[in-house]
Order: sequence, then structure tokens, then C-alpha cells
Amino acid sequence: MSREGHVPGLRGGTAARRVPLFLDPNLLVVYGITLMPVMAVSGVAPAFPAVAEALSVPPESTGLLITAFTLPGILLAPFLGILADRWGRKQVILPALVLFALAGAACAWAEDLRTLLALRFLQGLGGASLGSLSAIVVGDLFQGREQVKAMGYNAATLSLGSTVLPSLGGALALWSWRAPLALPLVALLVAAAVAWRLEALPTPTGKPFRAYLREAAGAMGARPLPGLYFSSLVTFIVLYGAYTVFIPILLHQRFEWSPLAIGLTLSGGSFTTAVTAITLGFLAGRYIPQRLVITAFLLYGLAFASIPLAPSGSLVALGVALVGVAQGLNYPVVLSLLATLAPDDRRGVVVSVNGTVIRTGQTLGPLLAGGVYAMGGMTGVFLSAAGLCAAVFLGLARLLAVPSGSPRKGEGKP
Repeated sequence: MSREGHVPGLRGGTAARRVPLFLDPNLLVVYGITLMPVMAVSGVAPAFPAVAEALSVPPESTGLLITAFTLPGILLAPFLGILADRWGRKQVILPALVLFALAGAACAWAEDLRTLLALRFLQGLGGASLGSLSAIVVGDLFQGREQVKAMGYNAATLSLGSTVLPSLGGALALWSWRAPLALPLVALLVAAAVAWRLEALPTPTGKPFRAYLREAAGAMGARPLPGLYFSSLVTFIVLYGAYTVFIPILLHQRFEWSPLAIGLTLSGGSFTTAVTAITLGFLAGRYIPQRLVITAFLLYGLAFASIPLAPSGSLVALGVALVGVAQGLNYPVVLSLLATLAPDDRRGVVVSVNGTVIRTGQTLGPLLAGGVYAMGGMTGVFLSAAGLCAAVFLGLARLLAVPSGSPRKGEGKP
């Protein structure tokens, strides 16, 4: 179903006034779903030092507060995607949001590290697939150029949340270390919006479970999905390794930048991601989405290759901004391609597997980058990231090659 703007109730046959796509009532709900996992990491991270002090947590164990939340996503995302296909989207989103909210808020009353980690794990069970589920809903409700635009707006929301929420969490932490941990209670409001405002979604598949699994496996193995999954894996390996871990170290060691300057630099990358993602509607009308992904990896490679050679911190910041542009081209378009290529009754599992791939990349990135640093130093970290991106660029250029009869400028179909 292609929708120029949004006609509320269109699936139910009731036409109403059109609104700009970014204000689509369904997208407003999706934005809320998307922001919840960001809130659970970026929104509470500024409180971690205070949490560690209050609960006598050693510095080397503080990272467990993130790991406890992200680990369930590696294990559960495909399972929750299957449930979303079999039971329905809302039937999975609603209990996930409620568990996320209650377990997350309960963290504010934890009195020791073990209890806090257990509650963070429960919160992670609720948040394990919220990012993927929001993309699945966009794939259900939009098609073609409108879908790419909607994915771009959602990715922009994610980036802006990553920019704003740390400030909110830090401000609350000035009052009490417990206050940011209670932020997830907002998910109850999002759950209410899902229940009463989110448009009806596709009817769950009634196929026998074995037939569904067989067809889902076939869909995930069909070209070009494996290539898209691999591109997601590499994206988050380099983002959580070279980018997140070693750009701050580079700026501190080589140019003696302050934590505030480093934070503003990384926020600049999030900002360029948001701006680029917002323009995807324009770009999708002029370029084949596959080419946007291929271009993104060319930009990643150029940025990572230039960063260790930069003679000033300002030029490093320029490289960070270029990484942000690449991410704005890459992440939402890959989600749109996955959602478009997957049949309606298998979209849940196809997109959710990408969630597992992303969490795997987030986990491997710091470990791999640390190993490269031990062998090749700072320059080796960034050049290896550039090499990975160049390899993906070359592979995708062949795998996602557009047949001569494919739609061209202005058609905007993936």
C-alpha cells in the first residue's frame, strides 16, 4: 500500500485529512517506541559514575550495566520477531513496553549491584526488540519512497535522542542517581499510545509453524538479504569499536581535548546523521536505495582512513561528521530494504534478525578494535575499520547491483 502522506484509518477504509508524513500519527507512536532503548542507555549513562559510587561498584564492572541490558537482544530478537509474525505486532510490543518500564523503573530502588544487574537484564528482555519492532511497523504501514522517508524520520529521531537524552539524564543525576533510572516509566505512556493510537497492522499468519519457519529461512537466505545483514554487522563493529571507543581516546591523547569537547564532537556526528536521514525522502526520489547504501560505505571508508592522518582535532571532527552522514544514508535505508524484501507474514523475523546482527556487532566492535590496537596502534584501528568498509563497499556494489530494467530517477522503489 503506497501512501502519499498519511490518511488515518486507511487500512480500515475510512479516509481523513492528510498530514505531513513526519507528523503521521502512526509515526509519532513509532518514534516513542524507537526512543525507549536509547533512553535505557544514553539516558542513564551520565548517572553511572554516581551509581558506581553509591553501590560501591568498581570501575571495571560499570560496563556491566550496559551489557546486562543489551545481552538479551542478541538472544531474543529473532524469537520476538517470530512472535510478532505469529501473534501480531501489538501483542508483542505492548508487553515488551510494560516490562521495559516496570523493570527499568525498579532499577531506581536497587540497593546493590547484583539486584541492579538483574533488573537491567529484565529491562533488556523488554527492550530486546523494540528497535526492530518499530522498523517492522514502518514496513507494515508504508511502501516505496514513503517507506524510505518514514525510516529516515525514525532514524533522525534515534539520532536526536542520542544527542538530547544524555543531557536530560545528566541533569536528573544532579538531583539523585536514582532519578535517571526511573526515566523508563515513560514507556507506559508509549504503551498506551500503541494500544489506542497505532493503526491496525497485518493479521498474524495462520500458516503451520514448520511451514512458516521453512519460508522464513528461505527468505533470509535469498539474495540480497545476507549481504544486508553483513553490512549491518560491519557497520556496528566499526561504530562501536573505532568510532565510539577510539575517537575519544585519539582526541584526548593526541590533541588533549576535554571530555566536553569530545562529547560535542560525537554529538556533531549524531546531528549529521539526523540531518541526512531527514533528507532521505528527497534522495530516494532521485537515487536507487541500494546505491545510497553503497555510497554510505564509501563515505565510511574515506572518513575512517582520514581520521588517523588528521593534523588537528577539528579535522577529526570533520571525519566524525562524515561518519554521521554515512550512517544517515545507511541505517534507515538498510531497514527499508529488509522490510520491503520480506513478505508481510515474515517481516517480523527478517527485520528482527537484523537486530541480533546489530547487537552482535555492538558486542564485537570494542573487542576487535582493542585487539587491533594492541597489534597496530591507533592508526591500525582506523585503517582496519576503513578496510572493512571498503570491502563491504566492493561486495555490495556487486551484490546490490541494479538490473538494467530497474526503476530510475524519481521512481524511488527499493
